[in-house]
Amino acid sequence: MYPLLLKQLWHTPLANAPEQEIVYRDYLRLSYRQVYARIQQFGAALAADNILQGDVIAVMDHDSHRYLECYFAIPMYGAILMTMNTRLTPTQIAYTLNHSGASVLLLHVDFVPIIEGIRAELSGIHKIILMMDEAVVLPATVHVDGEYETWLADQSSNFDFEDFDENTRATTFYTTGTTGVPKGVYFTHRQLVLHTLAAGMALAAPAVHQRFHADDVYMPLTPMFHVHAWGIPYIATLLGVKQVYPGRYVPEMLLKLIREERVTCSHCVPTLLKMVLTAAQASATDLRGWKVVVGGSALPQALARQALEMGVDCFSGYGLSETAPILTLAQMSGNCSSAEDTVTEESLTVLCSAGRAIPLVDLQIVDDAMQPLAHDGQSSGEVVARAPWLTQGYHDNPEASAALWRGDYLHTQDIGVIDSDGYLRITDRMKDVIKIAGEWVSSLEVENALVSVAGVKEVAVIGTPDKRWGERPLALLVVDTALFSESVAQDYVRLCAARGLISKHALLTQFKRIDFIAKTSVGKIDKKALRAEHVKHNSETN
Repeated sequence: MYPLLLKQLWHTPLANAPEQEIVYRDYLRLSYRQVYARIQQFGAALAADNILQGDVIAVMDHDSHRYLECYFAIPMYGAILMTMNTRLTPTQIAYTLNHSGASVLLLHVDFVPIIEGIRAELSGIHKIILMMDEAVVLPATVHVDGEYETWLADQSSNFDFEDFDENTRATTFYTTGTTGVPKGVYFTHRQLVLHTLAAGMALAAPAVHQRFHADDVYMPLTPMFHVHAWGIPYIATLLGVKQVYPGRYVPEMLLKLIREERVTCSHCVPTLLKMVLTAAQASATDLRGWKVVVGGSALPQALARQALEMGVDCFSGYGLSETAPILTLAQMSGNCSSAEDTVTEESLTVLCSAGRAIPLVDLQIVDDAMQPLAHDGQSSGEVVARAPWLTQGYHDNPEASAALWRGDYLHTQDIGVIDSDGYLRITDRMKDVIKIAGEWVSSLEVENALVSVAGVKEVAVIGTPDKRWGERPLALLVVDTALFSESVAQDYVRLCAARGLISKHALLTQFKRIDFIAKTSVGKIDKKALRAEHVKHNSETN
C-alpha cells in the first residue's frame, strides 16, 4: 500500500528539480535538495528529543524557509503541526496553545515578549526552540531550550521518515471567528495530499491566465499560520517551482522581491493587494506578469480593475479554515482573458465572483430544510459543500462539530447564488445580511458599489436598528477628504439601485466617516467589532 502522506510530495521535485531555489527575503538561498536535508535533520532532532507520534508542536514565525520546513518535517515525523496565529491576543494565544495540547514551541525571537508575558499560563509547553535570522542576546530572565539552526546542525541529514496511516492527523490551527473562543480545526495527511492534488490541478488547468504552473516563481502573501497559506506551499513544492518567502510583510521588501526574484504568483487578501498596488504606483514598480489569487473577503471590482489595468492577473478564490481551504477559483472559461486585454464588466463579474468548484468538490446552495436550490444565478441560499479534505470537526468541541456537518454537508454560513455556468457568487455572511422591511439586503453588494466612489479608501456596511424599517444600512467609510463627496456617494447608490445592481432598499444607506476599519487577525473586516462600536450610538439617533 502507498499511503497518501505529505512526504510523498517531495519525490517529484527531488527527482526533477533538486537544485531549484527556495529563497528567504534577501537573506538566504537554499536548493530543494538542501531544504530536504534540513527536513531530515529536523526529523532526527525530534527523535533525539523523544517526540512521539501525535505530539503537538506549535510554530510562531514569520513567513520563512523555516516555516516551510515545519510544514513538512513535523507531520512527516508523525507529530501534529500547530500553526500559531501570531496576531491573536495574548489571552487567545495562551488558550489555543493549552487547548491544542502543544508541548513544544518553535518561537521566532520577535514573539518572545508575548510568550514571556503568558509563560506562567502555559500548562503544556516544556520545550522552546528559538528561531532568528541573526544572533540576538536575550535578557537573562528569558529561558529557551535551544536555537533552531544549532538544533538542526547537531543532527544527521539521513533521517528516514517511516510510513504510517494516511489518516493520521497532520496539522491543526485555530479559527479566528467573531463569536466565542477560537475553535481548533484539524486535517490529516490524506486530506492535505488530496487538497494539494485537486487545487493544484485546478490552478494549472487554464491555458493562459489565472493559472499556476511549473515555470512560475511563487511568493505567499497570506500568513503561513493561516490555513496552510491556503495550501499553496504544498502545491509549489510538488511542482518544484522557485519559492520566495518574504518574512514580515513590509511593502518595500515585497516589491523588491517581486522585482528581483521575478515573482509571478502570489495570494493575499484585498487589503494587502491594495497596499502593494499603492506602493508599486508610488515607486513606479512594474507589476506586469504577476498573478494573484485574492481571498479572505470579497474582491471589490474597483480594486480588481486597478490591478488588471496595472497588468496584474488577479482573480478570486473562496474557502474557509474548515475547508483546507480552497473550494472554488474564479478562472475565466474558454478563451476569455483579463490582464492583457481590455477590462470589461463581464470579465470583472467573473473574476470577482467566488468562482467555480475545483475538482472533487460537491458545492450546493440550500434552503433552511437543506433542499438544493436551482443554479440559475437568482436562487439564494446557504452555501454547503462536501469534499474529501474538509475537516471532520473541531478539536474537543462535539456540539460545534455536529452543527458544522448538519445534513452531511459542511455549512459555510455564507449566502450565495450559483449560475448556470457553475460560478458561485457570495452575497453575504448569514450574520451580516441586513433585513429591511422584510427583504434581505446584501452588505457586500453595497460595499462593492461604494468602493467605486471617488475618494473612498475602504468601506464596510453593517445593519443598524431602525424603528420604521427594522434595519437600515450604515456605510462606514475611510475616505480621502479632498476627493470624497457624500452627495456623490448617494447619487451613485441611486444609480446602482436604478440599474438593478443593488437592492432599492440600499437607498436607505446612511454614511459615517471613520479613521479606520477594524480587521480580524487575518485581515478580514471585523463586522462584529464594527457593530459593537457603531451600532448602539447610531441607533440612538433613529
